[in-house]
Amino acid sequence: MADLPPSQRSLLRRRADSFGHAFRGVASALRSEVHLRFHALATVVVIGLGFYFNISRTEWALVALAAGTVWTAELANTAIEALTDLVSPEYHPLAGKAKDVAAGAVLLAALAALVVGALIFAPRLFQLAIENQE
Repeated sequence: MADLPPSQRSLLRRRADSFGHAFRGVASALRSEVHLRFHALATVVVIGLGFYFNISRTEWALVALAAGTVWTAELANTAIEALTDLVSPEYHPLAGKAKDVAAGAVLLAALAALVVGALIFAPRLFQLAIENQE
């Protein structure tokens, strides 16, 4: 990077810094949000099941989209809650509505991910249970 012109170095530095800010944001949310830690555990379990059952590339894509959507909704919810608390430290009905709607987005994303997981893993888990009974 030392042989790049200053304007390109600056652009690369800003891009690298933005990734650093994003990773710090995810880490901060993981430390402070119990729900996000639950989603992290669920993600690890689903990835483990995916490897165990050797799911297809398409199934991996669906799992990745479902998990990514839940994580995105949860992080957006966390940001909305923090910002709402900043601008409205006292209770206000609109602040409550904003938080409820953001939490509703997480709920819908999680339910959709649950459906994806059930469609992909339930048949395999039932088959495994049947094989273990024989």
